[in-house]
Amino acid sequence: MMAPNSGYNKKLQPFAKALRSTSTKAEVRLWCEVLRNGKLGYPFLRQRPLLNYIADFMCKELKLIIEVDGYTHKFKTVEDMERDSVLAGNGFTTLRFTDEEEMKDLPNV
Repeated sequence: MMAPNSGYNKKLQPFAKALRSTSTKAEVRLWCEVLRNGKLGYPFLRQRPLLNYIADFMCKELKLIIEVDGYTHKFKTVEDMERDSVLAGNGFTTLRFTDEEEMKDLPNV
């Protein structure tokens, strides 16, 4: 069930909670060093159920989603493009980074 105007999908909440406990090193690093506690001046949420997806990181105020694609996710798939299109149609911008970018070049990410 989605709350009005938020896009929050309560049905995905258990899956999102499980994802938070199995985060990759790159996701944990981005969260701890950059996004946690509003360090950028805006609050981010981790593994946020949104529409029919779970965003790795989301800022409601900026309508921004940050996705961290792991080592098994070497290129943008058709599913990623469809997902990004649906989210864009709902006003969200999606930024995608690889685990390698997160771990080796965090300041530029």
